[in-house]
Amino acid sequence: MRAVSRFAHARAFACALAFLLAVIAMPRPVQPQQQPKLSGLDRDRGREMLELIKNDIKKNYYDPTFHGVDLDAHFKEADDKIKQATSLGQMFGIIAQALIEFDDSHLYFVPPGRSARYDYGWRMAMIGDKCFVTAVKPDSDAAAKGLQAGDEIYAIDGYEPTRDNHWKMLYSYYALRPRAGVHLAIIKPDGAQKLMDVMTKVTQHKRVIDLTASGGGADWGDFEREEEDSERERRAGSRQVEVGDDLLIWKLAEFDLSEAEVDDAMGRARKHKTLIIDLRGNGGGAEATLLRLLGNVFDHDVKLGDIKRRKETKPLVAKTRGGDSVFKGNLVVLVDSQSGSASELFARAVQLEKRGTIVGDRSAGAVMRSRFYDHQSGLDTVAFYGASVTDADILMSDGKSLEHIGVQPDKLLLPTGADMAAGRDPVLAFAASLVGVKLEPEKAGTFFPLKWQK
Repeated sequence: MRAVSRFAHARAFACALAFLLAVIAMPRPVQPQQQPKLSGLDRDRGREMLELIKNDIKKNYYDPTFHGVDLDAHFKEADDKIKQATSLGQMFGIIAQALIEFDDSHLYFVPPGRSARYDYGWRMAMIGDKCFVTAVKPDSDAAAKGLQAGDEIYAIDGYEPTRDNHWKMLYSYYALRPRAGVHLAIIKPDGAQKLMDVMTKVTQHKRVIDLTASGGGADWGDFEREEEDSERERRAGSRQVEVGDDLLIWKLAEFDLSEAEVDDAMGRARKHKTLIIDLRGNGGGAEATLLRLLGNVFDHDVKLGDIKRRKETKPLVAKTRGGDSVFKGNLVVLVDSQSGSASELFARAVQLEKRGTIVGDRSAGAVMRSRFYDHQSGLDTVAFYGASVTDADILMSDGKSLEHIGVQPDKLLLPTGADMAAGRDPVLAFAASLVGVKLEPEKAGTFFPLKWQK
């Protein structure tokens, strides 16, 4: 048995090595898009963008030490790089990198809008420490090439996706430099290894879209959302499913509800013994929605923690609605690697107060508070751009920040590639079992399908 085991490991290693070498030598049939040459005027505008963003950070960043960064020297280095840049894409990349190096989830550059829309036709997410395809759009090139939910992504354009660089990849591919095609190295649920080139559907617009039109800072995962007036792929914002008389499952995709809408949803929950709030894929949203939701599940005021700004620290308290307006039943909260910001604060508050059980994957660890500062450049042709600048950190009631840490669930449970390929949701099924409700993973997987809007 020992000899067989050693042979099996050796063979597996040889296969993995062969696959890695194939990835390194992966052909590049998709030619990179020709980047417009950088004119002197564009270069001057880029330097102006950098200077204005630097001033936004200097005036408003929550940490007066700027995470130990010498602000003037740091941006002087970026300015020198812009002087040598040869394309708009390279210049925007230099500005973006200057902010990325602060290692702050809510500090980032939003470049001017594009005159084209890029539809990749597939979605990915980190499950544990591995990256998987989570959805593929019908009739897309990805579907035609055989890409499927449950495929593990070993490499994207030769780079291995990790928890640390996943959001940076989304940022690059969706906001900074969209690609006309993507080279993927994947592992099928059955272990088969494949290389494929997936083409992007590129649609030209007659006008430049202002990506900053919302006027607010983006939440975790915003880089996967499409522009206005385009085909969008979004999960329904807020849906509820009853399982028998005892269980209500609430899929909350974003903290974007009014207080009245939260109260209405919780009013339905009070008719059941158990509530499962599914925050998987929820990147956060409005603080008012977060506080109202907490006020609906606690019969007493709850201090989430302290908001630490540059010059002051203030407590953040959720006021209970009190009396019969509060849901007093069993509470289970589902989170995953894409649960960020308000989602994490809600889950951690429930965990610290021992109000319910947290199930799923470790959350994103992106919980800073930020404000968006928008600018415009040009006269005849105006380009809108800006930066999200972190203005506060949040220290939870245990004195710790969730930034880069995330919420560790009480029960760590991950779907497999085979689960995703078959449309099963074992995490939701397990959550139901915690409160004595039998729910098959196959059935659970049908409750909240991804809707591709046209």
